[in-house]
Amino acid sequence: MYYETIFIVNPDVSQENTDILTDALIQRIEKAGGRIVKREYWGSRPLAYQIAKRKRGHYVLLVTDGEPKAAAALQEGIQLDERIIRFLTTRLTELSDEPSPLLRRKVRTEEAAAPEAAADAPAAEAAAPEAAAEAADGGEAAA
Repeated sequence: MYYETIFIVNPDVSQENTDILTDALIQRIEKAGGRIVKREYWGSRPLAYQIAKRKRGHYVLLVTDGEPKAAAALQEGIQLDERIIRFLTTRLTELSDEPSPLLRRKVRTEEAAAPEAAADAPAAEAAAPEAAAEAADGGEAAA
């Protein structure tokens, strides 16, 4: 059985501590006989509505494989940790090797930004010597 768990960590917790928290939950799953199939950190994102006076949260996705007791161990660990403000676990019928839609969108926007930044850099470098030459010519004409 595959289980997909998404949980939201309090935004006051740093990304490093979120990773440490996620590692502790993974250890719990492995002790219960499960294994991690997919782990994604979606970053700090705005919440749909305020939870405990918070407007943002660190989103984490875990896809696990194992018996229902492994998923129960994960849920127990999440419920005991005060830093996790919401979670949802669903059972999957089949597993996809592709990244989640949210992560795919993030990668696409990063790829789209990279060529633009690379195209802007040579243009800015080419413009800088021309501007310096024009300033030098203008200074000589005035003298």
